[in-house]
Amino acid sequence: MTTKVEKGLMATNFFVKDQTAFYRGKVRDVYTIRDAYVAMVACDRISAFDHVLPRAIPHKGEVLTQLAAFFLDATKDIIPNWKLSVPDPNITMGLKCDAIPIEIVVRGYLCGHAWRVYKTGERMICGVRMPDGLKENDKFPEPLITPATKAQNGHDEDVSIEEIISRKICSKKIIDQMVETAHKLYQRGADMAAERGLILVDTKYEFGMYDKKLILIDEVHTPDSSRFFYLDTYAKLQKAGEPQKQLSKEFVREWLMAGGFQGLEGELIPDMTDEFVQSVTARYTELFEAMTGQKFVGRDYTNVQDAMEQNIASAISNI
Repeated sequence: MTTKVEKGLMATNFFVKDQTAFYRGKVRDVYTIRDAYVAMVACDRISAFDHVLPRAIPHKGEVLTQLAAFFLDATKDIIPNWKLSVPDPNITMGLKCDAIPIEIVVRGYLCGHAWRVYKTGERMICGVRMPDGLKENDKFPEPLITPATKAQNGHDEDVSIEEIISRKICSKKIIDQMVETAHKLYQRGADMAAERGLILVDTKYEFGMYDKKLILIDEVHTPDSSRFFYLDTYAKLQKAGEPQKQLSKEFVREWLMAGGFQGLEGELIPDMTDEFVQSVTARYTELFEAMTGQKFVGRDYTNVQDAMEQNIASAISNI
């Protein structure tokens, strides 16, 4: 007998007090309040290869919200961040910042996109040279910074630090500060992961400006923005040339590629079975529990939108 799969939260359509704007991203619905604050709703949508997949992943939004809050609180001594409160398992209230349209990707290991580039024989990525003689999932001598442009629609694009400056996306002073901060954030995340028996493989950070100062925005060290391996099996699997067990969204990309989908024109997304949807939820909750040491208890989806709207209204009244 199979367990019935919950539908999850695909989207919200609130009209909240003092709302001045609304934006729907790949996985989040963002409500701007008084042009000064945002209510960031992490829905259960899942995206890969810059496409939103057709089925929601139950409790995914909760994992993203709560893990991001956990790491935002754990890194605010390195850089201030946008988070004010978490009034609901799926919602973060925060400061409205002027986002810098660059993702700062930090890669400690050769995998994912970097590996797909590497195995073609190419050694340059985002103006940075990768060492010869590595195999998939090997550790880099030093973490690499490989930025990407943050596209509103379509694919994010690799970009070098030099291109960012020459295209005047931001100043050299700001990009230097972003890179320095990203290294510190990655080291903090790697140290915290190691304490929990995990390896922070790679991740991305996003920044914005608030009151003329650099601030950390979006999410930090979640399965959508980061990749984790298990520390205790890493060396053995690497020596044997076997795949690493991952706690990340990469296995979703691999499942899509096996089904003939990489987001290219004319390709069709494979059918998302109940079993696959359940396996994605399990991976997300596994990472939450492994990283925080806390038991994950998913919310009840009965009247979930009413509860969320009430929680946003309550949070607005307190800012």
